[in-house]
Amino acid sequence: MAKEGAQRAEETEQMIEKEGGKEAAESSGPGSLRAGDTKEMRAVVLSAFGGLNKLRVSKKAMPEPQEGELKIRVKACGLNFIDLMVRQGNIDNPPKTPLVPGFECSGIVEALGDSVKGFEIGDRVMAFVNYNAWAEVVCTPVEFVYKIPDDMSFSEAAAFPMNFVTAYMMLFEVANLREGMSVLVHSAGGGVGQAVAQLCSTVPNVTVFGTASSFKHEAIKDSVTHLFDRNADYVQEVKRISTDGVDIVLDCLCGENTGKGLSLLKPLGTYILYGSSNMVTGETKSFFSFAKSWWQVEKVNPIKLYEENKVIAGFSLLNLLFKQNRSGLVKGVMDKLLNLYNNKKIKPVVDSLWALEEVKEAMQRIHDRGNIGKLILDVEKAPTPLMANDSTETSEAGEEEEDHEGDNENKERMPFIQ
Repeated sequence: MAKEGAQRAEETEQMIEKEGGKEAAESSGPGSLRAGDTKEMRAVVLSAFGGLNKLRVSKKAMPEPQEGELKIRVKACGLNFIDLMVRQGNIDNPPKTPLVPGFECSGIVEALGDSVKGFEIGDRVMAFVNYNAWAEVVCTPVEFVYKIPDDMSFSEAAAFPMNFVTAYMMLFEVANLREGMSVLVHSAGGGVGQAVAQLCSTVPNVTVFGTASSFKHEAIKDSVTHLFDRNADYVQEVKRISTDGVDIVLDCLCGENTGKGLSLLKPLGTYILYGSSNMVTGETKSFFSFAKSWWQVEKVNPIKLYEENKVIAGFSLLNLLFKQNRSGLVKGVMDKLLNLYNNKKIKPVVDSLWALEEVKEAMQRIHDRGNIGKLILDVEKAPTPLMANDSTETSEAGEEEEDHEGDNENKERMPFIQ
């Protein structure tokens, strides 16, 4: 398999060399690049923070691995809600633009930097990347790379790291999930929500309460114990079923849901904030939405926590990896998760596959909360014919034309559904 993977990677690189070096080849002979020319690759580029029109696919110089890094020929990339917040600049200390978004990918090892051990050229891998994942080639330190099980597809592998590590660490490392406990998770139909539901099923007698858009209920009803509409009064519904509330609340919404979640906690219960998707109400960053969401957050009184025996916590996997240097801890969690996968206890849920050129439509699907499971950018997928007149390569010409939330044309552009 390693030999086959290496051969495929070599063929792909030759194809990109041919495309990226076409102009050079005309001057120096067929199929070759002039000395000093840089190999190029396709990548999704965010030109500035803002709406969907700030994204396009461009040619960029191909990176080469530094010491301790792996060079990966990317097959698939994960798309997460945090990527929408990055696009808007709706995060703390955003990096400078232009940049290549994306934090996770899967592919084939194409080259090894100095001092890299444990991997060979041709290995099938998945990886965390500190930006730059949405490209044909990425380089990332070896401590963020993991081998893919033989029966896991590249799209499944791109859907695995962020969602399952986040879900596992919140449930078991922070909240200490045990037999007989109860969990409330918002956005139960999303990638993290589905990972939470699967991991809860590995522990006996765990009750899962979930909120999700009503049109998702039929598809996910078997993954949770009790399912509520995201716009309903879920607090009263939960208390009707469980008078004392729940042991764990996993909140990716923030805003008014913070106070609601704390009110539902049993004594010794744990509330964990791991996102703030309620702040993303439009295509571009809105100061009003940001202020409104934070204004709705209940002010936490430490004395009240003490009196009620409640725990409030936060979790950011990206900060844990890239700012707090806990890659060793995450590696141990990945080992446990891959063991669960190999024993067929968990399996990533892939909503749909999109070409790099369809990144705008993929982001709109997440924004509209239309996905069940994970959206994947498939690097080798050709865009659907409907995209032919809407190439992201020329989108800058329409810079002032914003794609609007709920745009019917976007919703009709459905990719291959796995």
